[in-house]
Amino acid sequence: MELKNCMESFVWQALDEVIAGYPDVCACERCRYDIAALALNFLQPRYVVTGRGETMGRIKALEQQSKVDVVCAITNAIIIVKATPHHTRQAD
Repeated sequence: MELKNCMESFVWQALDEVIAGYPDVCACERCRYDIAALALNFLQPRYVVTGRGETMGRIKALEQQSKVDVVCAITNAIIIVKATPHHTRQAD
């Protein structure tokens, strides 16, 4: 058996699409992980133990409010990481 926070999968699935809406945000691996970590801290975890539980969690994620919550959490995290990245942005 495995214990898993389904919200982590939901955040990773939505991350690139939300970041694409912010072309001035660094999308390097470090910033992407910082954004994902912050977003997960804003969201209520949804833990599952079995394959069936994971399926039930995914069904829950399809509800409109869950989608809105994930996008909102990622957006808030983007704003924070953009303001205080953990690296200096290199010139293009």
